[in-house]
Amino acid sequence: MQNQIKYIITLVFLVVASNGFSQERETDTIDTDVVNVVKPYTPTISDAFKIKETPTLNDSTTAQKKDVKYNIFSIPVASTFTPAKGKAATVDKAKPIKLYDNYASLGFGTYTTILGEVYLNHALNRTERVGGYLSHHSSQGGIDGLLLDDNFSNTNLNANFSKQLRDMSWTVDAGFGLQTYNWYGLPQPLFDETTADMINEGHSFYNVHFGGKLNFEDAIIDNLKVRFRRFGDDQDSGENRFVASSEFTVPIRGEEIKTEVTIDYIGGEFDRNFYTEDAIKYGNINFGIAPSYQLKQDDLTVNLGVNLVYLNDIEFSDNKFYIYPNITASYRLVDEILIAYGGIEGGLIQNSYYDFANENPFVSPTLFIAPTDQQYNASVGLKGKLSNSMSYNISGRYFADRNKTMFMSNSVLGGATEDYQYGNSYGIVYDDVNTLSVAGELNVDINRNFNLGIKAEYFNYSTDTQSEAWNLPDIKGSLFLDYQIDDNWFAGAGLFFVGERKDLFYEEGTLVPTSPVTVTLDSYFDANAHVGYRVTDRLSVFVKANNIANNDYQRWMNFPVQGIQVLGGATYQFDF
Repeated sequence: MQNQIKYIITLVFLVVASNGFSQERETDTIDTDVVNVVKPYTPTISDAFKIKETPTLNDSTTAQKKDVKYNIFSIPVASTFTPAKGKAATVDKAKPIKLYDNYASLGFGTYTTILGEVYLNHALNRTERVGGYLSHHSSQGGIDGLLLDDNFSNTNLNANFSKQLRDMSWTVDAGFGLQTYNWYGLPQPLFDETTADMINEGHSFYNVHFGGKLNFEDAIIDNLKVRFRRFGDDQDSGENRFVASSEFTVPIRGEEIKTEVTIDYIGGEFDRNFYTEDAIKYGNINFGIAPSYQLKQDDLTVNLGVNLVYLNDIEFSDNKFYIYPNITASYRLVDEILIAYGGIEGGLIQNSYYDFANENPFVSPTLFIAPTDQQYNASVGLKGKLSNSMSYNISGRYFADRNKTMFMSNSVLGGATEDYQYGNSYGIVYDDVNTLSVAGELNVDINRNFNLGIKAEYFNYSTDTQSEAWNLPDIKGSLFLDYQIDDNWFAGAGLFFVGERKDLFYEEGTLVPTSPVTVTLDSYFDANAHVGYRVTDRLSVFVKANNIANNDYQRWMNFPVQGIQVLGGATYQFDF
């Protein structure tokens, strides 16, 4: 009861006070006083107290947990389980290919073609080896439309002996070669069978050579090489050539100067020239020395050198001294991916009857032989790898050759007395020729069993006295492919493209001589392929096909080549 009285008194008091406060606000006015805040308001948060997760129970019905005590008894158990030991996984190994030191190969084909090779290499003991090589390639010919025989034969024999010593090794070798060809390129329809019956178109070449090489270890002289060759034909022509060279290293103030010294002698004679019975003699000897210094710095490699040559023309008693640059450099722009290279080199090229006859076997035995002065050969290019299996090479070159040799068809002589004077042979002309070439090359090694190579080169010639760069092509291209199909089958192919060449046809010495006519030889494409099967480790059989497209092209003017040629044979490998 007392509490209720207190509540009523308090309520009355609040109502009175509220009315009084309300009256006071009604008569109040708004002041314009300025309130200065001395300290900004800073709120604070009071500490919180966490409620205990396990409250204290004060309940008589709550049972107390009893302490449980237990013991673990270890009882040994006998076990018969034995874990297996780990073993490395077996790798299937390919059966190693047996390599033999010797082989013999023999094949027969169309145009009565015979192809044979024998290669021998035998170790006498740990330091001595003896070897030999015999090759034969012949055909009875049979090209349609010819008035003269077109058979040929090429046989070569070589033997060598080598010995390895503690501080040096040496090799000696000797060989013999015999080649037979025909001047079958009789211009038609200028001549008929009546004239052909009077011509003995066959001619042959022979060569005998021997030489040796010495290699030294840890000596100033690195190597020494010598070579002598006697070359001649059945037209009483003969040529001797002797070449000796040595490379040695001279240390100067901690640097090494590599130097090559060369002696090159050539001398020969032809029984007559093309027009008269006057003999042709030629001979010269040159001495060369070419020091060079290699500078390496990081990715840059530079070879600085010079080639000095002294020429003594024995027949004309004329002496000349030549100085040629010998500078090359390479720089790795991007590791193995992009390598820039270039250089400028030069030299005195010793021409020979042997080299001309091997390049063009239809030359007449009436050549004038002289050296070519290659004043410089400037080159620049880029090479590298596009991937681990693909590499490339792009280059440009510029040659400046003085007295450069070119093959040109011999003219037709009225009243010819020799078998090569009917426009069916070739001679040599000399001229100052500048050559610009651009080349590209791509090699692909997809794996160990597949290789592919492609190369193309463009040429542009500038002559001095000759109207054309005779028989020099404007484009050359090639493609090579080798494929190991499986353990037994293998195959390969080779494609060749040669652009247009120009030659000169001239009939002179007749009652009404004709004017020289420039003849353009068509470009040609030659495709070759082979496939083989390995019967055993020693024996394999093969089939080859040449000129698959059966193109009737002319490598030299009036000298057509054989059509498609198919040849089959076998190769046997063995050891002594």
